[in-house]
Amino acid sequence: MDRRKFINLIGCSCLSFGVHACTSAPITDRKQLKLIPESKLNAQAAQIYEKVKEKEKLSDDLNTLNLIKEIGKKIEFSIGSYFDRENMNNPTVGFDWEYILIDNDKVKNAWCMPGGKIAVYTGILDITKNTNGLAAVMGHEIAHAVAKHSVERASQGVLLKTSTSLIDIFSGGALSQINRSTGMDTVGLISSIGIMNPFNRKQESEADYLGMIFSSLSGYDIRETEKIWERMKESNKGKEPPEFMSTHPSSTNRIKNIQGWLNEIIINYPPIA
Repeated sequence: MDRRKFINLIGCSCLSFGVHACTSAPITDRKQLKLIPESKLNAQAAQIYEKVKEKEKLSDDLNTLNLIKEIGKKIEFSIGSYFDRENMNNPTVGFDWEYILIDNDKVKNAWCMPGGKIAVYTGILDITKNTNGLAAVMGHEIAHAVAKHSVERASQGVLLKTSTSLIDIFSGGALSQINRSTGMDTVGLISSIGIMNPFNRKQESEADYLGMIFSSLSGYDIRETEKIWERMKESNKGKEPPEFMSTHPSSTNRIKNIQGWLNEIIINYPPIA
């Protein structure tokens, strides 16, 4: 049985938990498995976020921080307005939005925790270059939270751990024997490459797509998204790991996908007044 059939069979059987664990991602309608309560993850994320604010050096660049907040507020509004307009459940209900700018020029990154806790590192500003670029990055990170990717990953981890334990039991401990013989977590490595990494790449592509939609709805020029990944590719200087070993799509594949989605999103998701 191949990986997809295994995940669909085990995942969407919902493990007889007696709850509606199988749902769909917003807009894309991709099937998801959610075994972990979102409220629990949001509460944990809020605690971690406070620790990040205490540990990291926060930037005193108020102009950039205010720009980040302005972009965030526009995206917040457009997401809520879009789902209300389409008579769909707003996935950001219950979010406690917050934005920080971390003073670290070596880190070219941004992230959004479950519940809308967002951080942007000053290092990514060399890649974003302008307001549209920053909106593209923030739209992508916010899309992870909107699509509940953290809930999905946590649930997938629980499922994978349970399934591996059952297989080990039914195989008479054969998997544990392999680990002892090789001196490494062979099962974990195979699972990462064969299941979790492709699964995470699917989430990353979905966040690219949804992020472009949210940026477009908010009135930003999503043509800048392709340019961001060109700049990121140049910044990495070809040092990206092979895609099958990575949780992210390669920059080349990312750019191809963005080019394919661009016109569709501009036409179907125009700015919300």
